[in-house]
Formats: sequence, C-alpha cells, structure tokens
Amino acid sequence: MKKVIFVLPLLILSSFFVKAQSDQSGIRASLNLSNLYVESVNDENTKPGFAVGVYFRKGLSDQISIQPEINYSLKGSQINYDGFFSGSGKYRYNLSYVEIPVLANFHVGESLYFSAGPYVATLLAVKVKDVDGDGTVNNVEEYDRDDFNTFDYGVAAGVGFDFAGGTAGVRYNYGLADVSPEGNGLDNGKNSVLQFFIGFSF
Repeated sequence: MKKVIFVLPLLILSSFFVKAQSDQSGIRASLNLSNLYVESVNDENTKPGFAVGVYFRKGLSDQISIQPEINYSLKGSQINYDGFFSGSGKYRYNLSYVEIPVLANFHVGESLYFSAGPYVATLLAVKVKDVDGDGTVNNVEEYDRDDFNTFDYGVAAGVGFDFAGGTAGVRYNYGLADVSPEGNGLDNGKNSVLQFFIGFSF
C-alpha cells in the first residue's frame, strides 16, 4: 500500500513536466501550523513553520483540474516545560521534509475551488531547539534521521480561490505514518499540519 501511495504521485507528476507550458504553474509558500497527534491533536503543542515550492495545474474540464506540487515543508511540534530550576520554555521539534502532494481541484464558479488528494514525503533532517519563555534559543540539537521514519504519507484537503496572477487558501495535511516508532520523545505521533498558502503563477 505504501508503494502505491508513493509511486502514484510520481507517475502523475512526471506527465506534467511536458505539458506545464500550456497550463498554470507557479511558486507557492505557506505558513504551517504543525503538530503531532496520536489519537487527537493537542493545540498547546502547535508549532509554526513554513513551506515553499512549486505547483503545476492541468485542467481536465471546466470544473476539475489536477495539481501536483513539490514542496520543502517544515513540520513538527513543541513541548512546553516549566521547572523550578530550569525555568519555563519549550522544546521545538523541527522536521524538514520534501513533500509531493497530488490534488484534485473541484472548481465552483470562476475562482473558488475545493481540493483533496494524497501526499508522500521524505524526511531530510530533525532538529530540536530549546527555547526560553522570552524567546531565547539555548541550544539546537540535530538528531539522526535514521532514528525516525524517513518516509511519510497521508491525505490533504482544503479550499482556495484564484485571483489574477495566483491563488491562495487554506489546507489541512493529515499524516498516516508514525514519525518516530522508536519514541524520541514524540510518542509515536503522526504529522498534522494546517497551512495558509499563497501562490503566484509564472
């Protein structure tokens, strides 16, 4: 099943490189509000991040289009602490991914559209920041990526609108793979990311 989810977006994406000249393509960026969940999401552990990349859109009809993307996405979570000697602060787990979503867009009218589809991702690096309550970074530690699942996959859904020269909207990514089966302080959590994105066509 993992192989199917991984290969399908790559096959669809490869077909777009020869056709993108006549269809919409561009660059995109998003604010990521990321977290890790086991059974539910704890909003107190939400960590800000970002994503940047490129997108390609191929219209299949007036109402439907297919949109693959290639993004660098910073996900993760944070754990708050409050100790008598150590003071208050948070540990920020920064998980860097290269992510490939392939979305089906359902267009309503001239600008509004709804999106849904799978994504696959590969983990590039894991860093943990120890941040004081006043925002001071005490320490940055890089973890061995081999201690984590380097392959991630899941589903994405959202809503957006097109404007002259670009697109914008909100999307939610729901991970289906454990980030770290061995623990590493992440309690077998899966990725959960709310994105506010904007893209500009070229």
